[in-house]
Amino acid sequence: MNSRPLSNKLIKFGLFELDLEAQQLRKSGVPLRIQPQPFKVLTVLVSSFGRIVTREELRRELWGTETFVDFEQGLNYCIRQIRAVLGDEAQSPHYIETVPRKGYRFIASVDVDVDSSTDGVQGAPGKKAWNWVWFAVGAVGLLAAIAAGYVTRMRSLPRLTDKDTIVVADFVNSTKDPAFDDILKEALTIQLEQSPFLNILSNERVAATEKRMNRSAGRLTAEVAREVCIRSNSKAMLAGSIATIGSRYLLEVRVLNCQTGDTLASAQAEAESHDKVLTALQKVGNQLRQTLGESLASVNRFNKSLPEATTSSLEALKAYARSASPDQPESLSSLQRAVQLDPNFAVAYTSLGTHYVNFDELDLARENFKKAYELRDRVTERERFYIESAYYTIVSGELEQANAIYRRWMQEYPMDGSAYDNLGFNYGTMGDYEKGVEVMRKAVQLYPDATVALTNLAGSEIALGHIDEAKALLEKAIARGLDGSGLRIPLYDIAFLQGDSRAMQAQVAWATGKPGFEDELISIQSDTEAYYGRLAQASRLSARAVESALRNSAAETAAGWKVNDALRRAEFGDRKGAQRVVVEALKLNAGSGIQVRAALAWARSGDAVRAQKSADALDRQFPLNTMIQSYWLPTIRAALEIDHGSAARAIEILQVVSPYDLAETAEFAVGTMYPVYLRGLAYLKAGQGEDAAAEFQKILDHRCVVVNFPLASLAHLQLARAKAMSRDREAARKAYQDFFEVWKNAESDVPVLKEGRAEYAKLGLS
Repeated sequence: MNSRPLSNKLIKFGLFELDLEAQQLRKSGVPLRIQPQPFKVLTVLVSSFGRIVTREELRRELWGTETFVDFEQGLNYCIRQIRAVLGDEAQSPHYIETVPRKGYRFIASVDVDVDSSTDGVQGAPGKKAWNWVWFAVGAVGLLAAIAAGYVTRMRSLPRLTDKDTIVVADFVNSTKDPAFDDILKEALTIQLEQSPFLNILSNERVAATEKRMNRSAGRLTAEVAREVCIRSNSKAMLAGSIATIGSRYLLEVRVLNCQTGDTLASAQAEAESHDKVLTALQKVGNQLRQTLGESLASVNRFNKSLPEATTSSLEALKAYARSASPDQPESLSSLQRAVQLDPNFAVAYTSLGTHYVNFDELDLARENFKKAYELRDRVTERERFYIESAYYTIVSGELEQANAIYRRWMQEYPMDGSAYDNLGFNYGTMGDYEKGVEVMRKAVQLYPDATVALTNLAGSEIALGHIDEAKALLEKAIARGLDGSGLRIPLYDIAFLQGDSRAMQAQVAWATGKPGFEDELISIQSDTEAYYGRLAQASRLSARAVESALRNSAAETAAGWKVNDALRRAEFGDRKGAQRVVVEALKLNAGSGIQVRAALAWARSGDAVRAQKSADALDRQFPLNTMIQSYWLPTIRAALEIDHGSAARAIEILQVVSPYDLAETAEFAVGTMYPVYLRGLAYLKAGQGEDAAAEFQKILDHRCVVVNFPLASLAHLQLARAKAMSRDREAARKAYQDFFEVWKNAESDVPVLKEGRAEYAKLGLS
């Protein structure tokens, strides 16, 4: 095929221009010295950008079939000269990539400017004629002129769906500036996650995939990212690099086909200084968003400035990037350093709040979410949804307000599983497990490797009695390499409900020695001991849980385990012991979550003054909090009325709680059904045996909600008393015997057991 003579042919890449007519390479308009043969090699490579050009092709095109020179040495010389002129490096290329044992590939984005005066070619009047063309330097191969669309698009990109994910690799940093080592991947991810269109593979899913690869989590190099991409069935991967060109910085990100490693597209931007790198990275991210199929209108709408959305402090961003998943204990110090370096780093406060929620440090969570809320104008639209919903869930406690935000979040970002998961969690908190399961299944569908979503779904499935479904979900997750206390706790609950003591112990053994996890499983085991009437052993385990939490510097968590012990003592009849332990708990921490349980323990152990004082303080502090105003305060006040002998008033107060009878509140890992239990006690006080029996039977009918919470076993005793009051001797006998069977290995000196045995004998039911 004969070549066409071309005029005004200009090929641009980065700062460079190839002028094919003048046979000249220019940088920012300044001609560069390059010998003819390296110029020809560069032209061939640029003409085939994105495709591997073999050494044999280069020999044939440029040296001919009869080569009388040392071709290998000559080509190596040309490549070295080209890299020297471009400022490129073989180990971390931005322009020419060496493909071992194959050849070379030009990997930068290319913009081709073809003049309409091509000989023999005419386009429509006033329009530029785009054609397949041959270069005038010889028959060197075809260059596909870009007819329309984005200049970074190099070949047909795969069509993305709402199930497709993209893997982001760590950047190759050839600047020798360590400030860029960790931050660019994190910043690019934040920029891309502004898009409602793209679905970036989460850090947790990356870690889970690496675990299946028998690889420890670390830097996600392009090679590792490609394997992660393949194993996670992701659609594409992004590989970025940063290099210096004089005093400027060149950023480039390539879109790669995971299966072949081929470059599908790339985007570049330059930063004139160190402080402008994040701004340049934002430009790259926006280019990629359009290249991957997002509309320009959407990019413009969801486009918060990266320095503003994250931080202008690269050191703060580096600390944030080095933090692990927010549910890992070791991430805490990195996040704390991030906000120390930049007190206005809203996203870091958000991650801190999430960390503290996951480790039951609710007051610290509120403090950080409140700070993030105050800075919410500085974040991306997606992060703003998270911050505002977290504020209304954790800080003010207005669950309906939070749920409305979650629903808007789901509309704007239908692929974001966090909105579904958190909405489902709130439904569970309010006791509506069916709604919770419905939305959380969507969360798990979107984030199949997210342990938090799996945990929340499993917990709600258990509450609904879907034991087999929950167990299969959890075991499949662990088989895939996922793990954590979130998965182990529902597995413990299932083992308890199935009476499998060996499986229960296996979960406790798993947690032993793991900071942040050990104390939680020990405390759950203490509830089991109390459920079976072994109060002293339960208290010893609670003390161990407290010690473990304190070793992990989790004072609020430790106080929570201790105040739980106080509540058990109060319900089992050890009033003085309960009051003593409450005082000990409050010395460790007097956070709001502790105050709630402390107030109830005061009320149930007969200290009305302290209970009323605590309840009034909670009322003032949380005037809008759904669960405090509609669940805990009525429960505490009803307990006080029962202790005062005002049963009718207690029943009246508890009416407001009815919609939340099955709630699983933040203070406990299960639904306690405390309002139901106290309503039953109030009916007993009022002499209404049948009404009381209905309340206690409700607890027994929802065993999968209360699991091993001690009120579940005490409900048998209270049901027996209600049946005896109704003169139903057979039903009373059965209920007493059920209680004695559960407590057959109980400690004999537990006051409530002594009372039950005395009543049984007095009624002559044996």
